[in-house]
Amino acid sequence: MSKQLKIIISGGGTGGHIYPAVSIANALQQKVENIEILFVGAEGRMEMEKVPAAGYKIVGLPVVGLQRRLTLKNLLLPFKLYKSLKLAGKIIKNFNPDVVVGVGGYASGPILRKASKMGIPTLIQEQNSYAGITNKLLAKKAAKICVAYENMEQFFPKEKIMLTGNPVRQDLNNIKALKGEALNFFELNTTKKTILVLGGSLGARTLNNTITNDFEKIEQSEYQLLWQTGKNYGETAKQLVIDKASKSIKAYDFIYRMDYAYAAADIVISRAGAGTISELCVVGKPNILVPSPNVAEDHQTKNAQALVNKNAALMVTDNDASSKLIDTAFDLINNDRKIEELSNNISKLALPDAANIIADEVLKLIK
Repeated sequence: MSKQLKIIISGGGTGGHIYPAVSIANALQQKVENIEILFVGAEGRMEMEKVPAAGYKIVGLPVVGLQRRLTLKNLLLPFKLYKSLKLAGKIIKNFNPDVVVGVGGYASGPILRKASKMGIPTLIQEQNSYAGITNKLLAKKAAKICVAYENMEQFFPKEKIMLTGNPVRQDLNNIKALKGEALNFFELNTTKKTILVLGGSLGARTLNNTITNDFEKIEQSEYQLLWQTGKNYGETAKQLVIDKASKSIKAYDFIYRMDYAYAAADIVISRAGAGTISELCVVGKPNILVPSPNVAEDHQTKNAQALVNKNAALMVTDNDASSKLIDTAFDLINNDRKIEELSNNISKLALPDAANIIADEVLKLIK
């Protein structure tokens, strides 16, 4: 194509939205030489830092989400939404995109709504097994909806749906050969089995509190722990490891080499965000999911249940985590038959080429 193509990719809020968005952008750049990609995020959210770090330009909208408790912040929501819609219109007018892609998160609502009104084709990438209100509303005008789970016809028009999976980091496809290298990278014991704990990019209070409370139990076991705490708990966790002079627990606020982290792990404990689940499918790791109760429509429980129903994961509720999680992890890591069963079943759910497939669908929408 000689004409320069222009694509807007909108959304964010968590790593689960940002990494798929960047993967789609990378796939588009590999397919089209003459392309300009602009990200639109929410001011103050992590995409404003992570997207430029990945090499892309981003602009922010003042949009915020509805707080789930009584707070004055909710009174500001209509004003910020109105301001965001006006700004979204200006961004689209100035950039003049061929297609707008929404990956979920606060910013995708205003930008996709404005794009649809201005006659620009839109594509929604729905990452969860239970669609949120915003995407259900946007779907009426969307040209294509790329989903990661089956049976999404209950939320979206059937003729617009395409099962693509969620895009994952491109370095996760061949991690088996990296195990020795990964254990050395994290300075882990090569003779011990490893439990990887992922609290998400922002951290998961329940997971962090459970590990803190069971620290001695883990330390005295025959296993070792690779612990991603999230940025809010990082310093506290690192200090705890120092104070206890732990040799078996390694704490990081953020793990940049996720290929190494998955390669080192024998089992994984994680929240049930759509992005993490897609990564677990690709790497084929047996896992225990602890769904966050603090998400819209309780979609993490629905994500986890979709795997549990296929015997591809175990689930411990957030309420039960403090009393059951570590014992469940020890039982699983000791059960070779169950580990193999979960690993085989979750591997069958992998859709590793999602970013390329979605990029192709984006290009098909160009007039």
